[in-house]
Amino acid sequence: MQLLSYISSQTSYSEKSIQNTVELLNEDCTIPFIARYRKEKTGNLDEVEIGEIVALKEAFEALEKRKNTILKTLEEQDVLTPELKTKVLNAKDLTTLEDIYLPYKKKRKTKAETARKNGLEPLAKIIMSQRADDLDYVASKYINNNVENEDKALEGARHIIAEWINERTDIRNLIRRELERFSTITTKVVKTKKDDEDAQKFKDYFDWSENLSRIPSHRLLAILRGEKAGFIRVKIEIDDDRVLEKVDRKLIKNNNECGAEIQLAIDDSYKRLLLPSLTTEAMNIAKEKADESAITVFKKNLEQLLLGAPLGEKRILAIDPGFRTGCKVVCLNEQGDLLHNTAIYPNAPQHKTTEAAYTIEHLIKKYNVEAISIGNGTASRETERFIKNIGATKSLEVFVVNEAGASIYSASKIARDEFPKEDVTVRGAVSIGRRLADPLAELVKIDAKSIGVGQYQHDVDQNQLKKSLDTVVAHCVNKVGVNINTASASLLSYVSGIGPKLAENIVTYRNQNGVFKTRNDIKKVARLGGKAFEQSAGFLRIKQGNNPLDDSSVHPESYALIKNIAKDLKLKIEDLIGNTKQLKEIKLNNYVTPDFGLLTLKDIVKELEKPGLDPREKAKAFSFDENVKTIDDLHIGMVLPGIVNNITNFGCFVDIGIKESGLIHISNLSDTFVDDINKIVSLQQQVMVKVLEIDISRKRIQLRLEK
Repeated sequence: MQLLSYISSQTSYSEKSIQNTVELLNEDCTIPFIARYRKEKTGNLDEVEIGEIVALKEAFEALEKRKNTILKTLEEQDVLTPELKTKVLNAKDLTTLEDIYLPYKKKRKTKAETARKNGLEPLAKIIMSQRADDLDYVASKYINNNVENEDKALEGARHIIAEWINERTDIRNLIRRELERFSTITTKVVKTKKDDEDAQKFKDYFDWSENLSRIPSHRLLAILRGEKAGFIRVKIEIDDDRVLEKVDRKLIKNNNECGAEIQLAIDDSYKRLLLPSLTTEAMNIAKEKADESAITVFKKNLEQLLLGAPLGEKRILAIDPGFRTGCKVVCLNEQGDLLHNTAIYPNAPQHKTTEAAYTIEHLIKKYNVEAISIGNGTASRETERFIKNIGATKSLEVFVVNEAGASIYSASKIARDEFPKEDVTVRGAVSIGRRLADPLAELVKIDAKSIGVGQYQHDVDQNQLKKSLDTVVAHCVNKVGVNINTASASLLSYVSGIGPKLAENIVTYRNQNGVFKTRNDIKKVARLGGKAFEQSAGFLRIKQGNNPLDDSSVHPESYALIKNIAKDLKLKIEDLIGNTKQLKEIKLNNYVTPDFGLLTLKDIVKELEKPGLDPREKAKAFSFDENVKTIDDLHIGMVLPGIVNNITNFGCFVDIGIKESGLIHISNLSDTFVDDINKIVSLQQQVMVKVLEIDISRKRIQLRLEK
């Protein structure tokens, strides 16, 4: 099987698009670069579609690697026939491949192996032929020192037959289909753990049963977490009689003594070999699907959070609120540099509101503060009310910022390198301020799993999760573009073609030589060669540089083309940029070449209309209901403002200004059917919600989205 035919069989993309995309990938081109600057070659495939090709390419390569390993093993065992080799080479997936290999796989000592050593394989073949009449007489010929009597001989033969049945691909596929369609997952509480406080989290699954194919991903992951914690037992069940009847019909051709022996072997193989193996396989498949679903939700949430609205380059006063330990306050300049830090104690138990207010007023005036950012953790609402009551803040916008993961950043090596002389409280407050200015630039410094926008992130495949989230971060960074003269090494590392080492080299060069004036200057960075420049240049921005095109997503490879267009229009390049009238009059067909097709030309014109335009919205201030401070202040029917702070497969959670977030179940998001929650709401969206239910004992709030 060839790579292109393998990918073509599982996608609807043209063979030319697949071939060109694979060639670009083999040339070490990145997904963002291919999607943005090689549209003619790929047939305008987007990042998701190119990512699918990448995944299929990796799956094919893993399959081919496994085939080579199996062929080598079979050759060493001297069992590789031309027919077997063809079967191996033609296998289209790992499951089929492993089924083909199963009879030849080295096994620990089995009952069938012992029976073969005792010379009982010929007897097993006679039984499988189903033509013998007097089995006791036939079996008596196989009695020896290790086989005491006819019954032992028949038992040993059945063990061999059971193994043969287990190794038959058609039988395994039959049971797989039954498990896929009709199996149920059942759970029972571990009686000795039933009254444990932690076990109550899994109370819904103390006695549960559901079709495995229809169980939602979040429920399966919750069940598996409960099993791992030792509170419940999980089992995959199926109608055994139904399955065995189908296997019997497939294998038993005669209603004689041989048929009866085969029946016994089928029962043994099913219970001892097939069912344990295939139910485990079915559970693994269900877990993989649940992981994929949970990771998909996490990816969507992370993308929305990273592309959250930035306030921009403003002077910000940021506060990490608290009670006993006070509120840490920092002042940042337009570039996010720390200008000053201190602590105030406006909340309980100190209540030093007058002193705190004086400090805030003084800092606002001294550092020309333009906005205030408050973390949404402990004492957030109290601190927000205090800040808004200060006269000097009346003309300023006050923002409450999600501080999830700020504590992890503050203790990280990145934070220590940025602020070696400051403690974790100062670093955390700085992060809260920078998140308001540019969420993307700050959040890339934190492990995405710690940002708190997923569910069951610790229960899914961690390698797959990291790979998926890294892809999302890279997508967001390259979609927005990066100011090479101000970006941190963390942010630069996600730029197409850069990576951690080159990012450090860029920062080192910048510190030693000053800001970059042109994109060509980037080539002076140590170890940044031609390929890295090609992949990265279009995503790196240079503000107030020598060439206005350097502050756009136009790739340097297109500069000569734009120069020719400007020349034909009798304009300077800087006069062409933003000149919508002239840009619309360009006859693009006149500039089509083998290197620049219409798709690329249209992208160039669109970018020249608004060069370097940030695709994100601008941050908007928000206020919670001042009358709601705790869950006790809620009542059914109340309508409140809130902010969506997490999205799952079953609904979304909304911050309504108290410790507990409320849940809008998917059924309460719309009067019509909702197939994708992200079509209705997005992370950080400001919404109005109605309180439907309040469970104070369990700290649960049910909400409905109000239009």
